[in-house]
Parts: sequence; structure tokens; C-alpha cells
Amino acid sequence: MLKEMKYVIATIGLLAATTLQANDNQLELQNNPELWATQLGNYQGNRYSKLDQINRDTINDLRPLWQFSTGVLRGHEGGPLYVGDGRLYIHTPFPNKVFALDLEDQGRIVWTYEPDQDPRVIPVMCCDTVNRGLAYADGRLFLGLANNTLVALDSESGELLWEASNGDHTKGESNTMSPLVVHDKVVMGISGGEFGVRGHMTAYNVESGERVWRGYSNGPDSDVLLDPQKTLMMGEPIGEADLGVSTWPEGEWKRGGGAPWGWVTYDPELDLIYYGSGNPGSWNPEQRTVDGEPADNKWAITVFARDPNTGEVKWVYQKVPFDEWDYDGVNENQLIDVEIDGKQRKGLAIIDRTGFGFLLDRETGELLVAEKFAPETNWASHYDMDTGRPVVNEEFSTFRQGVNVNTTDICPTAMGAKNMQPSAYSPETGLLYAGINRICMNYEPYEAEYVAGQPYVGATLTMMPAPVQDEDNKGRMGSFIAWDPVKGEVVWETNERFAVWSGALATAGGLAFYGTLEGHVKAVNIDTGEEMWSFKTPSGIIGNINTFQHQGKQYLGVLSGVGGWAGIGLAAGLEDPEEGLGAVSAFAALEDYTELGGVLTVFALPDA
Repeated sequence: MLKEMKYVIATIGLLAATTLQANDNQLELQNNPELWATQLGNYQGNRYSKLDQINRDTINDLRPLWQFSTGVLRGHEGGPLYVGDGRLYIHTPFPNKVFALDLEDQGRIVWTYEPDQDPRVIPVMCCDTVNRGLAYADGRLFLGLANNTLVALDSESGELLWEASNGDHTKGESNTMSPLVVHDKVVMGISGGEFGVRGHMTAYNVESGERVWRGYSNGPDSDVLLDPQKTLMMGEPIGEADLGVSTWPEGEWKRGGGAPWGWVTYDPELDLIYYGSGNPGSWNPEQRTVDGEPADNKWAITVFARDPNTGEVKWVYQKVPFDEWDYDGVNENQLIDVEIDGKQRKGLAIIDRTGFGFLLDRETGELLVAEKFAPETNWASHYDMDTGRPVVNEEFSTFRQGVNVNTTDICPTAMGAKNMQPSAYSPETGLLYAGINRICMNYEPYEAEYVAGQPYVGATLTMMPAPVQDEDNKGRMGSFIAWDPVKGEVVWETNERFAVWSGALATAGGLAFYGTLEGHVKAVNIDTGEEMWSFKTPSGIIGNINTFQHQGKQYLGVLSGVGGWAGIGLAAGLEDPEEGLGAVSAFAALEDYTELGGVLTVFALPDA
């Protein structure tokens, strides 16, 4: 019997004997370095593998073993799961197919699941029909469909076990995120900030699909599930009640966005989940003022620490009060233990859309570090470490410049200096590794009228490469960096022609992996950034590189298939430079390098 299968059967037997809950199953799987059982690699979101068969000495021998076409166009985000049963589980963008593939038989299809969805959800998906992937626990696969249905599938057969409705696409709500299983619950967010939805995170029972709790991103404290006398902000109780209402003009919080469509991480010791909420409703800041003056619009662009059992909020940190640039706050929250001033701290690190790298205390939400990783960042000069608020450069304030005024050369773009593409963390180096967008924008707010199910954007954008000092970098739009979260500085950086939109992977083999929009999978020296290996897949990569081991052999797996916000021009056939919320103009040259098509590529070293 396969070594991995023995491990899984032993784990299942332990679970049956002790009636452990689903998160204990996930913890068991995550503690086996041969498996890749959650999209971010572990609950902490580290995307780090202890496997080292593929290393600096062997990387030049790495070869593709087989490829599998998903039969679906549009952007393929997320990546394959491997839980030790000899199968890879992969998913697609809309129509959200799921495949179980035989790893030993060159991707033979074991089963396929294809849901029946209303195609009218496609126009309300802001930035392509992407999906960030499957979750797994106790023989069940969980997937959030585009139409807001959360489904549970039997991993052995693909049989639908239950489904739960998480939203209404006729109101502009959709889903792109990957759920996460914690305890006996699966937690799920929602998309649709550009349609004036009201964001929320919801927990469902893994056995039945019954809703357990829902916490909103805005509105009364009773809806947000916070207690202003107990919930912390910058390490102190919030104090004032119902800020999720009072920091908005009358009624605007009901269409206030704050959609948490990115990643969820979890600390089993503190028993807290962490995630970020998205942009506030209209991108026109004038429509979110109170008495004509800027208002915080809580709790958009906020890091939430919630109790997964009840949904109650332990602490919050709002990264961008009164957002004027669409600096969506959904990037992954990396849970890392660090030493600061000689003391061990439970840290939470973010390489953020704002162009700043943050380090917070994940017990209290106290801000520890806030420094620029993208030097072109100009919307704010720095963060006030006492208040936790950005110091905004009024030259680039779209509110101060005014409605129907085109504020130019703002850095970074609304895409962020890093979008949701997840970073990796190596405990060996203490560094974060991430794909970066080196793009700036012109931003013109306009008055938007809210109509349920229709775009509620309120701004037009154009984008361009960020300015550079070195002529060798002229025209580059992306890079891959190593970031020191404690010192708040870039350790090394490699340049790329286009924004890097794939998830990173760090390994004990001394390598970091990422993909490019042209379709290259790259391996670099984790200490220096030196490129050591590259392979071009059939389409641009916005998916995540995952690794696992089967029968003593280490594999890499990645979904290619260009799309997402960066590739929306290709994915949706758009040509107007201002379409795709400005992305079409920025990535017009992408069609010279790649085409559409979803493909899984599996790599390994040749047999000895």
C-alpha cells in the first residue's frame, strides 16, 4: 500500500477513535510535509514546504511529467490539492468544474463534478470569472461557486453532499475566494464590492451546510459581531459604538462593500481566524463623506481577527480609512513568530496592496512595522505608528483634487503593489517572498448611482508602468521580492516584464518558485533571487505553485490559464483601454506573449 495512503488511513482511524473535529484532520494533514492539503499550504498561510528533493543542485533536472487541459478558458487561480490518496484535486473558473486526477496514471480522470449555474452571474464578476480553489477536510471537498453557492463534495466519488446559498448574484454578489475549514465549520466570504454589496464572512457546519454565524464588514456592531468595550483597535478597546454606521453618510453602509474575497488564515493556539475586507462601495470618495468631510468608512479595508466558533471580533485594524484609491484590503495575513527588541511576538505580516509591508501583533492587533516595499509608492508618505493611520500626500488625494478631476501618476495602481497573489514565508530565512505589481495610475472619480446588480464603481482609471531610476528597468511592470518583515526592507528583487500575478512557494531546497503572466514557471535562489530554472507553460500563470510527495518522489503542480484582473483584456475580449477598470491599457502587450487556455502541469525529477 502506498506510504501516503497508509498515513491517511492511520489519520482517519485516529479521528474515528477520538471523534476529533475537521480542523484536527487538517492539522494532521498539514503536519505531513508530503501533502498539500490547503491552498496556502497550512493554516498560517506560509506556503512553505519542508520537501528538499528538488533543490539548488537538482533543479536543472526538473521536467514536466504530464499536462491536463481543464477545457475551460478564463483565468485559473488557486492550485492543486494533494491529501495522500494518489489523486490531485483541481478546480476551474466558471463554470467551476472539479476534477479528481490519478497522479500515477498521467492525470487520468477519476471523477468530474460540474455544477449547473446561471451564466448571468458572469457579468457581475468584477475582474474575470476566477476561483481561488478547493478546501478539504475529512474526506470532503468544499468549493464556493461563482453564483454564491457553497458546495461539499465526497472526495472519493465527487458526489454532491450538500449545498448552501451564500448570496444573491442578482444583487451583484458573487464568489471567487477559497473557503477554509476550521473546527466543524467552513468559513466563506463574498465578492462584489464594485456592485455596492455589503461584505460578510459566514461560517457553515461541515456536516450539514447549516449557517452557524455571519459577521458583516459594516453596519451596527451587532451585525459586525464586535463589542466596542472588548474588541481591540491598536491594542485598546474601540470604545465608541456602531462606528460601522456613524462613519458613513446616512444609509451608505448598506452598500458599503468591504467584501472579504481573499484569503483566510488561522492560529490554532489563539483560536482566531484572520482575513481582510475589501474596498468601500463607490470608488468616488466624495460619496462616502460625512457632512462633506472625509470619514473612515469602517470597517472596509480592515484586518479582522474573529473567533471561528462564534464569529465574535477580537480585534480590528483598518489599513486605509476613507479609501480614495481602491486599495482593497484582502491580501493574505501571514502568521509568523518573530523577535522584536529581544522579545518573541506572535506576528501577522502583510505585503499589502498599498505598497506598504505591515507587521502586527496577532494577539492584540498592535501595529509593529509599516514600511514601503514599493519605493514608487506616493499616495502616503508613511504610517503614523501611534495612530496606525497613513499620512496621505494631498497631491495624490482623489478627494482633495475633486470629482471629475483626473488625478495623475498615483502609485501604486488600484491593483495594488501586490494583489491577492499569496506570498510565501521561509522559517529558515525569516523572509517573505512575493510577486509584485510595478504599476501606477490616473484616477478620475465621478458620481455613481446605486442600482442593485449594476456596477457601483464611480471612477475611471488608466494604468502605466511605475517610474524607475535604472534605464535597464524601463517599462518593467513587475518584480519578485524577498521582504524582511521585521526590518521592513526589501532584501533582494528580480524584475519581470509584466506584473507577477501567481502565488509564491518557498521550500527547504533553498528555492522560491513563482509564475509569470507570459506563462513561465521560475525557480530562484531563496537567498539571492538568482534565477536557476524556468519552464514555459501553454498560457499565462495567475495560479499558485504547489508541491507534494508521492511514493518517494517530489512533485510541483501549477495551473496556467491567463486571466484575472491583469489578464481580463484577453480573458473577456476587451479592447477599450479604460475597460477592465483600467487593466486593458496596462496589459495591452500581453497578447504578444500568451493566449487563453486552462492547463495543469505536473513536474518532477527524472527517476534515478
